[in-house]
Amino acid sequence: MGILDKFRLDGQVAIVTGASSGLGVAFAKALAEAGADVVLAARRAERLKDTAQLVEDAGRRALIVQADVALPEDCRRVAEEAAAFGPVSILVNNAGVGTAVPASRETPEQFRGVIDVNLNGAYWMAQAAAAAMANGGSIINISSVLGLMSGGLPQAAYSSSKAALLGLTRDLAAQWSSRKGIRVNAIAPGYFESEMTDTYPDGYLEAHLKRAPMGRVGDAEELAAAVVFLASAAGGYVTGATLVVDGGLSIAG
Repeated sequence: MGILDKFRLDGQVAIVTGASSGLGVAFAKALAEAGADVVLAARRAERLKDTAQLVEDAGRRALIVQADVALPEDCRRVAEEAAAFGPVSILVNNAGVGTAVPASRETPEQFRGVIDVNLNGAYWMAQAAAAAMANGGSIINISSVLGLMSGGLPQAAYSSSKAALLGLTRDLAAQWSSRKGIRVNAIAPGYFESEMTDTYPDGYLEAHLKRAPMGRVGDAEELAAAVVFLASAAGGYVTGATLVVDGGLSIAG
């Protein structure tokens, strides 16, 4: 096998949550281009049709499943429906929500709503996917650089959920890598254009990018390439790791 062949995912089955927009679309497209059939899950099922078309344009099969990852029963259903394509090999835990509410005013419902999707949902989905992985596999949790540093906005719930996801990644890797042959890793993206960045105050993103050594927003394909690496045999000796893809923002101080 040549080195580039190690990045191929031919015949594998991948699940991508939060695949209805933004980075989830880029992840699904990249996995399909690498050879995987892709199960697309999101609450907004009608928006998954465009993503499914991108997967099919790459010559792979796409399956749309409407699901809310905050509900364990929905996560189990995603994994069960994925069986139509065969054993699951890859899970990209991308579904997430964000808020910017001052801690003095954040309600229990607001805080729990973020944790239920970003942390609990990733856990329920990992449990369901692991049960469907017959011969090992790869789970990739999409965290955030804001799990490692402050972004300067009042984002206690979001930052807490993304930091906790790194701990979950390490623990699942320790439990499953040898016993189940499932590698579990996290990616901590910096700033990429998404529905979340569209809500930032004027000037916020530009101020942060001035601090980053690379001085620009990331391209979705740069992040998707990291997902393919961790999903494939190219990342076969990587587990329990957090891959920071942030243009150097987290080292800027």
